[in-house]
Formats: sequence, structure tokens, C-alpha cells
Amino acid sequence: MAEKNQKQSAAGHTRSDEESATLQSKEFRRKRRIRIAAYIVAFAVFQSIIIAIFAVTVMKYRTPKFRLGKITVETLVSNPAPSPSFNTRFVAQVTVKNTNFGPYKFDNSTATFTYGGMTVGQVVIPKGKAGLRSTKKIDVTVDLNSDALASTSSLGSDISSGILKLSTQAKLSGKVELMFVMKKKKSAQMNCTLTFDLSAKALQALECN
Repeated sequence: MAEKNQKQSAAGHTRSDEESATLQSKEFRRKRRIRIAAYIVAFAVFQSIIIAIFAVTVMKYRTPKFRLGKITVETLVSNPAPSPSFNTRFVAQVTVKNTNFGPYKFDNSTATFTYGGMTVGQVVIPKGKAGLRSTKKIDVTVDLNSDALASTSSLGSDISSGILKLSTQAKLSGKVELMFVMKKKKSAQMNCTLTFDLSAKALQALECN
């Protein structure tokens, strides 16, 4: 009888151990599934953040900056009276700054120089390409004169003061290319003011916006 009870007790312990092991195995698998699900969610969130950053930075189309840079005056002749006049030749460095993550290809453009709102000369800016996140520099020779100005202009007083202010405007049209396939038209505007020191025959100031 005692031996039978011992066998029953041992069998009970065996079943209890098996049930405990089964429960532990199920709990382990449940926790593992939870961890895997957490990893998947974390990875999905991480991927979403990366995609959002990529869309905001790399895939965003930006308007290039179109400016005048270095100016090297070759000749600058002025006459305050009796017939106020000037003529000048200088080499201007035109810059196209492209901050996009892809090249910017642009067409020919014409920059118009004015005095008091009246045209005193033009120069053609040849077509070209600014690489991704780089600045394209183009040197152009500019010839300007006052031949087309009205005799009633204030040119005489400006020349007598020793300071000559000119303005230039231009529009650059082109396309930004991203990922080698996506293209979007982008136009850039140039609006600069040049101030010349007539006595020094040099550029005194250059402002662009």
C-alpha cells in the first residue's frame, strides 16, 4: 500500500513538473513574441522617421541663388559736363548657388543694367549646370555706357559727386533633377546694386538680394 502511494506521489510530481515546464515554455514563447513585435514596431517607427527626414531634406526642391560676385573693372571713364556721360567695361563673376541634392540645369539668360530705371547695357549669361550642392561660377564681360540716357537725367550731379550707382536684374530659368528621374522647374532672380567710385575707377560696393 505504501509502495503504491509512493508511486502515485511520484507520478503526481512528474505531471506537476511537466505542467510547470509547459507553462514556462508557453510564457517564454509569449514573451518572445512580444519582444519581436516590439522590435518590428520600433523598426517601423525608425524607418518612418528616416523617410520623413529624407523627404524634408533630400527630396525638397529649393530655389537656387543667382547673384553677381567678384567685379574687376577694366575701364571706367566719366565726364560731368557739359554733356554728362560715362562708359565702363568690367568682368563680372556670376554665381549660381545650388543647394539641392541634385543638379540644376539652366538656360541662357540676359542681365540688364540700368541707371535711374533706364537701360545702359546688357550681357548674355550662357546656359550651364550647377552640380548638386555646389556653386557654378561664370565670368562675363560687361560693356555699359550712357548713350541712351535722356539729357534731363541727374547723371551730371552724380558724376560730380564721384559716385555712380547702377542696378542689374536678370531671371534664370532651369530644372532641378533629383534621384536622376524627378525634375522640377525652378527660376532664380538676380537683383543687385553696384556702386562705383569714379575717382578710384573701381567698384565701391555690391549689394544683392
